[in-house]
Parts: sequence; C-alpha cells; structure tokens
Amino acid sequence: MLPSSNKKHQDFKLRIIIAGLLVVIFIGILIGRLFYLEVVQIEHFTTLSKNNWLKIVPIPPPRGLIFDRHGVPLAENKIAYSLEIQPEQAENPQQERSTRTERAENLDRLLKRLQTLLNLSDKEIARFKKARARSQRFKPVILKTQLTEDEIAIISVRSYELIGAKVTPILMREYPMGTVGAHAIGYVGRINEDELQNFDETQEAQYEGTQFIGKTGIEKYYESQLHGKVGYQEIETNVSGKTMRTVKQIEPIAGDNLYLNLDIVLQKKAEELFDQELTEEEKQLGIEAKPEKGALVAIDPTTGGVLALVSSPGYDPNLFVKGIDTETYQELNDEKERPLYNRAITGLYPPGSTIKPLVGLAGLEHDVRTIHDKTYCPGWYTLGENPHKYRDWKHEGHGSMTLHDAIEESCDVYFYDLANDLGIDYLSTYLKRFTLGERTGIDMTGEVGGLVPTKEWKRKRHKVPWYPGETLIAGIGQGYMLVTPLQLATSTATLSMKGEIHLPRMVFMQESKVDNLTKTISSQAKTRVDVKYPEYWDYIISAMEAVIIGGNGTANKLSDGLKYRLAGKTGTAQVVQIKQNQRYDITTLEKEFQDHALFVAFAPVDDPKIAIAVVVENGGSGGRTAAPYAKELIDFYLEDRLDYVYEEIK
Repeated sequence: MLPSSNKKHQDFKLRIIIAGLLVVIFIGILIGRLFYLEVVQIEHFTTLSKNNWLKIVPIPPPRGLIFDRHGVPLAENKIAYSLEIQPEQAENPQQERSTRTERAENLDRLLKRLQTLLNLSDKEIARFKKARARSQRFKPVILKTQLTEDEIAIISVRSYELIGAKVTPILMREYPMGTVGAHAIGYVGRINEDELQNFDETQEAQYEGTQFIGKTGIEKYYESQLHGKVGYQEIETNVSGKTMRTVKQIEPIAGDNLYLNLDIVLQKKAEELFDQELTEEEKQLGIEAKPEKGALVAIDPTTGGVLALVSSPGYDPNLFVKGIDTETYQELNDEKERPLYNRAITGLYPPGSTIKPLVGLAGLEHDVRTIHDKTYCPGWYTLGENPHKYRDWKHEGHGSMTLHDAIEESCDVYFYDLANDLGIDYLSTYLKRFTLGERTGIDMTGEVGGLVPTKEWKRKRHKVPWYPGETLIAGIGQGYMLVTPLQLATSTATLSMKGEIHLPRMVFMQESKVDNLTKTISSQAKTRVDVKYPEYWDYIISAMEAVIIGGNGTANKLSDGLKYRLAGKTGTAQVVQIKQNQRYDITTLEKEFQDHALFVAFAPVDDPKIAIAVVVENGGSGGRTAAPYAKELIDFYLEDRLDYVYEEIK
C-alpha cells in the first residue's frame, strides 16, 4: 500500500507543478500583451481613443490679395455670412436624446423649415444634400451663402427652433473694379467634382474647409501662391457630435499677395476705347450699345511687363463668386460676342500687314534684298506664266518701291515678290524667332500657340503639297497664318528693343505672409534676335515711323498734334475671300464679314516705353479703326495723366 500512496503523491505534485507552470506562462503572456498594448502600441491606441472625443476642424486660410502696379486692389476678400448645417446636431427640442433615424427626420424637418423661412429653391436643397453626401460626418455643410441682413435676423430670432443651423462669417472674394481687367485677373469659383478628384493627398488636406479655387487668369495660374496654408482646431465633442470645448488651435497662414504689372488706370482707358457710340437715330430706335469685339495688349518693352490686356466684350467676375445660375452662364457662354472668351491670349487672327516689317527684316537678313533694291507695283502680281493675279490693296498700284517705301505705304506686291524669293520655310523660321505662332509663356492660363505654316506642316495636316501662291499670301500675313494679339505685342516690343526679347509677364512681385518678404518676378529669358548689321534695325524702325509721319503713310493721320516719336504698322485681315475680278466693297458686306482691323506700334522711338497691338474684329481698315485706338492710349500713357485719374479710382 505504501508504494502506491507514494506514487499518487508524486503524480499530484507533478500536476501542481504543471498547473503552476501553465499559470506562469499565461500570466507571462498576459503581461507581454499588456506591455505591447500599453507601451509598444500606446501612441496608436491613444490616437484611436482621442478620435472618439476629439475632432479636427479645418480653418481655411485667407486668400492672397491681388493689386495693380500702383497698389490698387483688384481682388480682395470681404466678410460675408453663410448658413451652415451640422446634420449630427439637428434635434427636436422636445427630445432629450435622439437616435440616428430621429436625427435624419429632424434634419429633413429643419431643411423644410429653412426653405419656408428663407424662400430656398429645391435646387439649393438638392445641392446641400449632394454636398452633405460628400462631406465627412460631424462636419458642417453650407446651405446658403451671401445671407442678407434680413435672413440673418430671421435665423437669429428663430434659433431656438433651428437647432443644427448656424450663421458663420466667411471670407468671400470680391473684384472691386468689376468688369475692368476681368480677363487678366480671372475669377474664383466653387470647387467642383473634377477638381476634387484631381487633388493629391497633400492638396486634399490643404483644401479642407475651402470652398473656392481659381478658375481662370491670374487667379488660376497662381493658385498655389494665393491659396495659403490651412489651419485647424482640435475640438472636444460628446457622443452626439456636439462641441464641448476647443482643445487646440493652429492658425492658418494667408496666401501671398500678388502685384501685377497691369496699370488699372491704363486698363480702364483701354477698355473704354472699345465702347461704341450710337447715333441719335440708333438711340431713338432703342438699339443697345455694345462694345466692339476685339483685343488690345500693351507691354513695357524694357521688362516685358503687361501694362494692359483687354478682351472685348468683358464680363463681371463677381457673378462667378456669388454662384452664377445655369441660365446666366449659358447667356454669357452662348452669346455671339462671347464675353468669356479671352481674345488677347486665345483669339487667333491673320496678322495681315502688321508683319511686313519683320518680313522685310528677313529679306535683308537672308540677302534676298538690299535697302536700295526696288520692286515695281502695277497693282497686281503674277507667278510666272500663271495668269492668276494676286492683287494689291491699292487698285492702281504704288509704282516703284524700296523696302522703306513698301512698309510706309504697305505695298502688297513688294511683299508678294519678297516672300516668293525667301520661300515659306525661311520666312516661317524667321517669324517664329519673334514668338509669332508660338506660346509666349505668359503667366496666365489658356494661352494658345497659333500657326506660322511650313511645307512640312501642310503635308502632315492636309496631306497635300505646299503651293507657291500660298507663300505669297503668307508674305502679307494671310492664308494659314494665325497669331494672337499678345504675340503681336511681344514681337513689336522685341522690334522696338532691336532684338532684345523680354517675354510678357503679368506679375512682378510676390509678397509672402510667412516672413513678410517680397520676391520680384522677372521676365522669362529667351535668346535675343540678332542681325548681321545693326543698321537694319534702324532702317526698319525708320520705315515704321514713316507709316505715321510719311506723306503716304497708311496711318499718317496720327501725326496730327504728335508730341513724341511713334512707329507703327497698320494691318487689315481678310475675313471672307473676294473673287478674282471683284473689288472689296464694305458697304455691301454684313458687319460680321468685314475685315479685321489691326495696328501695332511703339513709342517713343528713341526710348521705347510702351509697345501695343490692337485688333478690332470686323473693324475694316487698320489705319482708320485700330490705329486711333493705339494712338489715344499711348497719348494717355506718355503724357502723365495717370496720376490724376489714379486718384479718382483710388
């Protein structure tokens, strides 16, 4: 019996030891797990815990301001009031605590009440619900912006029954100059679905709480600089999402301010040039005065700074900030005048005779003409045995012409012959050196390149060879050739500086809100245009000056009362083709089929301060229509009348 009892005792002891070991192992595992959770993963679980009661609320930064070169505000921020709804807080005052279903019912009840009180449309309610579906839980959603004083009063008085609705001050963009400079400045609008989808993670974080983004012009091109850096609040909430207190706040950093080369006084004057004056008879008939369609670009040749950029007709950018309705937008977009279309950088026009000085310079440079060579102009030109006549604008012809004479009188026949000798590829290559047919790289969105054709281009584009007659037409800026008014102004500025290129620039200074430092933004660099003999520049410029002061100059009416040296070149771009044996008769054509009027100029000749290009759509003669616009604006700029008008605007 004794051995058996001893064995049982040993078995029991073994079991105790095994059980103890298991307990120790399990306690070790428990301690290890606690260590892992409390030490290794402390940061992770602390974050999860805080997220149960702490919410991050973004604070959108104030958008940077935009000023003209004199410090006149062109885009600023003003306080407006919006109606925000916090869906999670929509409650019935009779309920101590509500379920999610009850809160949804309360939200619908709140929206219906607000719709009645504020006369909201079904579209506004639908827009709110769509925005709410995109929004994160516990974040407020805007129902209505730009509240009136009466609407604010209604919400305040009835706040006891509008739980979940709150009037919040926000900064709204405002363009104090209205339509003046609209195409240059651009506008902001609400961020849409496409823009949201194109945001990367960094952008998405920076635009938390932001409603608006730059859509066009400077506002879009400099969006990253103007936007600023978002701030945030850490707020403590209860289980229903109600705010209890603010735990932490990081202030946002305002966007940078931008100073433009644009002179808003000059800009205003330039836009007024396109205003049409009605006759008494037209006024009596109730005809509405509309501005001429066209564009104007004025540049400081020494810096490339854009002094004025006009696209006529214009529009009021404030419409887009407040929220433009579909009907109004369609009216703006579908109008025959196309006010939203930026003709200055997007409009493509045949340059006409405005490129003749550059074609002449190409002839001198490629040794196919000298300053003494003459070409006889009988009023028409033919290619070899081909009987087709390429007509001159002057039916009876100009007679014997030097290059100087041909520029002064704008003789087409001279340039038909010169272009034929140059060939289209030499001609195209040379014109492109002056940025014609190519993007200038201006700091604006939407610029197009245009077209200076070559043989290869036509073969690729139309699958047919280049014909000699097309070279003749290109020599007078017609045919396939298309340029923008900005390119014309840039090439004219380069010519005025005798080959020194300063590409156009809208912004000249950026003011940082982080360190209060300013940064100057200079023109983009580009290889200058050199010539074999510097005298060629003087010769061509002298011919352009003769356009104004010469007895046969195509713009010699501008010489009356001229107080400075002005050089320019008229141009007329054909809109419809005239048959071989017909003559152009403006009295028989509808306005939309009449020629475009063009003019390029710079002044003073001996010290250029302004270069300008003007295009008046269907304006007829460049010398009669576009040239006076340019002369009046240059007079205004050079005769120091800006200070007086500037004080009025300020």
